[in-house]
Amino acid sequence: MAVLEAKALSVKQNGIAVLNQISFTIEQGEQWAVIGPSGSGKTTLLHALVGKQFFGGHLAIHDNNPSLSKKVVLVEQQHHFKNLSNTSNFYYQQRFNSSDSEDAITVEEDLQRAIPKNAVAKNELPWLVELFDVKKLYAESLIKLSNGENKRLQIIKALLLQPAFLLLDNPFTGLDVKSRQTLEKVLDEVAKKGVHIIMVTAPSHLPFFITNVMSLSENGSYSVSSVKASDWNDAHVKSEPTFSFDKELLHELTTNNPQAPFTYAVRMKNVTIKYDHTILDSINWEVQNGEKWSLSGPNGSGKSTLLSLVNADNPQAYANEIYLFDRKRGTGESIWDIKKKTGFVSPELHVYFEKGTNCFDVVASGLFDTIGLFRKMNEQQKLLISKWMRLLKIENVALKPLFQLSNSQQRLVLLARALVKNPPLLILDEPCQGLDETQTTLFKAIINEICTTANKTLIYVSHYTHEIPDCVTRFIRLENGKRVQ
Repeated sequence: MAVLEAKALSVKQNGIAVLNQISFTIEQGEQWAVIGPSGSGKTTLLHALVGKQFFGGHLAIHDNNPSLSKKVVLVEQQHHFKNLSNTSNFYYQQRFNSSDSEDAITVEEDLQRAIPKNAVAKNELPWLVELFDVKKLYAESLIKLSNGENKRLQIIKALLLQPAFLLLDNPFTGLDVKSRQTLEKVLDEVAKKGVHIIMVTAPSHLPFFITNVMSLSENGSYSVSSVKASDWNDAHVKSEPTFSFDKELLHELTTNNPQAPFTYAVRMKNVTIKYDHTILDSINWEVQNGEKWSLSGPNGSGKSTLLSLVNADNPQAYANEIYLFDRKRGTGESIWDIKKKTGFVSPELHVYFEKGTNCFDVVASGLFDTIGLFRKMNEQQKLLISKWMRLLKIENVALKPLFQLSNSQQRLVLLARALVKNPPLLILDEPCQGLDETQTTLFKAIINEICTTANKTLIYVSHYTHEIPDCVTRFIRLENGKRVQ
C-alpha cells in the first residue's frame, strides 16, 4: 500500500532548478535514504516534503495510522535553541564559561516544553528517554551537549509529535563510530513502531534498515533503487574521486607570510577542567612547531574542551599550567595575541554569525578573529579573500548570505575563514563534516599541501581515519576526559 506519493515534484531557487520533475512512491514499511553530491537538492527535498519549501507538482500522504497524529516532522542537520532569556543570542565561548552557560535551559526542561498536550505523547516520553539513553543528561544545559547528545535530543522531540514520517537531514554527521551504530539500532526500533524514515545521508555507509535509495544529481535529476543497504554499499563502491586545485596559487598564499618563531605551539601539564563533573583529567600534552596531530575520541570525551584551551576560549586555562606559543597563560598576553596565530573551524561555528552575513564577510572575519566583520578592509585584504575563495572553489557564493548555502558550502566558507590569514597553527575540528566525497578529497589534499610545504602546525579532529590528511604523524586520543594510548 502506498503511504506517500510524489509526482513531478519541482523546486526552483533564483530561477535555477534545484529539483526537476521528481516522482516516487513510498510503500508501507519502506525506509528511504536520499544521497547525492553537494548542491543536488537533498535538503531541499526534505524541506518540500515537510512544507518548508514551495514546490510545483503533487504530494499526497495516505498514512492513516491512528496512533500517529502529525504527518511529517523534520530534524534539521543543525540544532537551534533559545536560552532562558528567550533569545538565541549565544556567543561562541559561552559553553565554556560556567556562569554564562547557565542561561541555557537543561535537557529535562527542554523535553518538558516539547511534550504536546495529549496523554499519548506524555506516555511515550519515558520509553523514548530510555531508548535514546538521555536520562543521565537531564541536568545538562543544552549548550554543553556534544553533537551526538544533541542529535538524540532533537529526534526525541520530533518523535513526541508522533509523526507518520520522520525526516532526518544527515543524522550521523559528527557522530563517532559507536554512537552511529547505536543511533542506527535506535532508529530501527523507531521504524518497527510504524514510523516511516526518510533520511539524507552519505552513500558510503547506509543504515542497515534502509530499503530504498534515491540518488540525486547536480542537475536536479534523480534515480530510485529498491535495495538493501548492504547490497547498495557492495555494488556502489566508488574509486577515489577526481579533483584538482591551483598549487601555484596555494604556494603564493602560504609561503610569503613569515611567522614569529616558537618552539611549542602547545604545552599542557596536568591540566584538569571541572564543572559539575570532571571534563579533562590530568592531561599532559606537547605540540612542537611543525608537528601534525590527530585528536580523536568518542562524543563527549573532552575534545572540544581541550581545543577551547588551545584556542584561548576557556577561562579555566588560567587555573592550569598551559603554555601557548611558548608563553604561559595568564602572564599578560591577550586572547587576540593567541588567536592571530591560529586558524580555527568547528562544527558549530556558523551558528554564531548573524543570518544576513554574506560569505565574503564571513571569510574576511578570519583576518580579525571575530564572529562577524566589524572593520573596513583595504584592497589588498579583499584580493587575498578572493584568492582563498577561488582556491576552495567557492568564489561564486561570495555575496550570498551564509545561511542560504548548503551545509557543505557553509563548511567550505568557514574553512576559508580559518586559512585566510595563513596562521602558523591550524585547529580543524571535524573540517570535513558535511562535505561530499569529492570536496573531502580536495580539502585533504589542500591541507596536506599547506602543512607540508609551509610547515604548518596542525591539530586535526575527525572520527574517521579516511578523513585524516597523510601529513598527520602524531596521535592523541581522549576517553572520559583522560588521555589514553
